[in-house]
Parts: sequence; C-alpha cells; structure tokens
Amino acid sequence: MPVSSKRDYYEVLGVPKNADVDTIKRSYRKIALKFHPDKNPGNKQAEESFKEAAEAYEVLSDQKKRQAYDQFGHAGVGGAGGGPQFGSVEDIFRAFGDIFGGGRSGGGSSGGSMFEDLFGGFGGGGGGGRRSRQAGRGAHLKVDLEINLEDVLKGVKKKIEISRNEICTDCSGSGAKKGTKPTSCAQCGGHGYVVQQQGFFAMRGTCSQCRGTGEVVKDPCKTCRGGGRVPREREVTVTIPPGIENGMQLRLTGEGEAGPRGGPRGDLYVEIHVKQHELFRRSGDDILLDVPIGFSQAALGAEIEVPTLKGKSKLTVPRGAQSSTTLRMRGLGLPRLDGYGVGNQLVRVIVEVPTKLNKEQEDLLRTYAELEERQVGTKQKGFWDKVREIFE
Repeated sequence: MPVSSKRDYYEVLGVPKNADVDTIKRSYRKIALKFHPDKNPGNKQAEESFKEAAEAYEVLSDQKKRQAYDQFGHAGVGGAGGGPQFGSVEDIFRAFGDIFGGGRSGGGSSGGSMFEDLFGGFGGGGGGGRRSRQAGRGAHLKVDLEINLEDVLKGVKKKIEISRNEICTDCSGSGAKKGTKPTSCAQCGGHGYVVQQQGFFAMRGTCSQCRGTGEVVKDPCKTCRGGGRVPREREVTVTIPPGIENGMQLRLTGEGEAGPRGGPRGDLYVEIHVKQHELFRRSGDDILLDVPIGFSQAALGAEIEVPTLKGKSKLTVPRGAQSSTTLRMRGLGLPRLDGYGVGNQLVRVIVEVPTKLNKEQEDLLRTYAELEERQVGTKQKGFWDKVREIFE
C-alpha cells in the first residue's frame, strides 16, 4: 500500500484515537477559529492549516469514514492520495453543508451544516434549513481609488460608487416567482453533488442540474430571471488612514456582492493610488523637495521660506552650502501608518547660476574672480594640481 504524505488526522486535531465526537468537534472548532481566513487574510500557511483541519474533521466526525480510516489509514477514505480534497476555502464552506447535515446520525438531511453547528451559522441563515446550508458566499470586488498626498498626511473619508449584485427584493433571493419556492433537485436529492462509487473508491462531483445549489427553480422570478440577485449601484464610504502607502489595499468586510440563495456577502478591496504631487516626492515617511537658491545665499548662508504639506516654514541654509546639499526639517514628513512617529521633510538645495547680469553685478563678480585667483582655496588648488600631473 502506498505511503501517504498527509499527517495523521488525530494528530492534526490534537485528539486521542478514542476521542468521542464532542471532543473532536471542540478541538476542530478551536483550530478552525485560529486559522479562519477572515482572521488571517492573505496568509497561505494559515489557509492550508484550515483546509487540513477541515479534512480531518470531515473524516473523524463520520462514524463509517472514521472506521475505514482507523483500519486502512488515508487510503481507506480517499485512495492513495488520502482524504477529501478541497481546492479552496470556499469549497469547504459549500461542501460541508450536506456532509455534516443529518447524515452522521442517519436521520435524514434537515440538520444544520458543520459551520452552523460550530460557529452559529454564516450570513444569518437562521434555523439550518437546506437553503442556508447551500448558500455560498458572494464574490469579492476590487476597485481602484486615487488620493492626493495631502490625504495621506491627514487621512480622509472618500465616497465611491460601485455596482454590485444585491438580493432581489421580489423573490427575497430565492430566484423563484413570488408565491412559489424552489424545489429539491431530483438528480442529487438536494445535496448539490453526486457520488459515483467504483469499488472501494468514491468520487464526488457537482450536480450538473442544480449546479451545486441542491435546488431547482421551476417558475423563475421575472425581475432576476431566477438568479436571485440583481445589479445595483451603491455608494460606499472608505476610511483611509493617515500614512497609507501607494498600492496598499483596504478590505471592507461584507461590502462585496450578495451571496446566491441568501448567502453572506463577499468583501470589497480598495486599492489605493497616491497621485504624484507637483512639488513633493515621497520616500517612505519622508517628503523630498528640491529648492533653488542663489549663489550669494549658498556662500553667505540665509534663512529661506519653503513650502511643506502643512504650509510654509522657515529653513536655515548654512554658510558655504554646496549644490545638492540636503537639509532636514524634522517632523514635517508623513505620519507612520502604525500611528507611532512622523517622518521628516528633506530639502535638497540647488545652487542656481545667474544667466543674466547687470553691469554692477558683473563688475562685482569680476572683482571677486580676481580675488579668488590670487587666493585659491586648498581644495581647488589640489584638484588642478592633480589635473596637471595627469595631462602634463
């Protein structure tokens, strides 16, 4: 028999092999809450742990599957690959409704889904009928939002218009004409999937007639044409925190599309794009600014007025400042996203050479040039000495 690379299901749930169903259920609930996708957004490792725990719970909470697993290991419940296979977290939410409805005790299929039993239901489905078990989550939506650098400084609330699928008010999301109800799918018996048994192995696939919903709408609603949802324009307020960076995404839980058959909403992801400023550039929490100064200001030093995101402020240029010298203005940058600390404004002074001089200015500069020629600075002298050594 091939050796499976999967971990032992009892080890995954941290329970002994003689654990009862209630112990297994409590242990799984603890693990599922820890690694739930809503608590670990974007964490692939947590998602895999969530799937692994779901596979273990699906087997160990079912008496027949548990007996097969105890006798044959992973091969006993799903072939050499071992156990059920979930392509995504959404597969877990959809599939477990019927697997854990009433089938465990052999008394029909009207009980609530596994997640309703463990977490009190998803999307406010209520009393655990087949419709609430089969209700899938709505699709996530993504929009782009452009903001100004000033918005990053203070934070801002923006209202955006989105188009999303909403529950049809005429049929309350059932897809059936007012006064009628969907009927249980005859092909899959209302389970949403069909099972093909081939000897020791069983393969499960989505029902082609009801497309996994477990229900068939014979007389569809005219407003939504049986879909249970209709597109609507909605206004959503997005709160943008100070210090947000370009390309970051904000997640608005429950602002995505409504789920089919009354299922919970998806989420809305807002990707932030910070518009390029005419004067300022950003480097992390710091603001960069180039400021032109005159030759005399650089040579003699000066106090100049420069713009900042908070208004104009004084900056002292030291005597003898060279072109491209960077001066720091503390605390005049952007706030850090975590709320602790503020960046600086870094001002690079650019010494401008005058292109037009009046006679008095030219005479003064010529006088200066003559004085400079007789009293050459050590740095300048050293440079020209090196030039002579190389070329003469």
